[in-house]
Amino acid sequence: MDAVANVTLTQALLIALFAGIAGIDLFNVLTHIHRPIITGPIVGLILGEPQLGLVAGATFELMWMGLVPLAGAQPPNVVLGGIIGTAFAIVTGQTAEQAILVAVPFAIFVQICITFLFTVFSPLMSTADRYAKNLNFQGIANLNYLGMAILFVFYSVIAFSVIYLGADAAKTLVQLIPAWITDGLKFAGGLMPAIGFGILLNIMLRKQYVAYFVLGFLLTAYFKQPLLAVALVGLVFALIEYFMREHIGESPAVVKVAHDEEEGI
Repeated sequence: MDAVANVTLTQALLIALFAGIAGIDLFNVLTHIHRPIITGPIVGLILGEPQLGLVAGATFELMWMGLVPLAGAQPPNVVLGGIIGTAFAIVTGQTAEQAILVAVPFAIFVQICITFLFTVFSPLMSTADRYAKNLNFQGIANLNYLGMAILFVFYSVIAFSVIYLGADAAKTLVQLIPAWITDGLKFAGGLMPAIGFGILLNIMLRKQYVAYFVLGFLLTAYFKQPLLAVALVGLVFALIEYFMREHIGESPAVVKVAHDEEEGI
């Protein structure tokens, strides 16, 4: 992968603006524009490499798809992990697998900072309770706007600082790293999507779905079918199972009425 020219101030500001919006989306809106599969192509488009951005974003998405927050346990921050990782891959000319091992430490650091921000912000909950007791809806709205503003500034500043101020340093560092280390990073990074997918399977896989998993593996590994074909086969089975369950869920009376209508009775 060839490295791009230096990141311009305009490009860094645009990425910072998008990072702020994506950070708000993660906690307040949930349109899922914060996912790497979305942030990757957008960062790539801003840097003039949308295809490389899509490849990097898809790779990061595979890793993060199984990392979900459970109670107090929070995964590495998906927003800046995807944005900084994609920008690093494009700016330095590294592969997405190599960029993963740069993105993850940043993502962990950002999540620690986010947890600290939420801890500092928690005393305001009593203020929100007081506003609610007094029916002060505007006060509650202002607290929410304050939280979103803080998140926007935080994500934007981190993204701008790392991408604009750290781009040249990242290039220099990559050039100094021996080839055997970068090859090792590429190999280790290539395992990360598999780990993320494995975690997702551990959460979702049930014994009644094993047959579908095996079928998909056979179609891909032995029959060399493209992913779109395998996805369409999966869609067919999903529709069959959906309508079968819908039919089984109908009461006998409803089924009898439907049968009588078909017979013209």
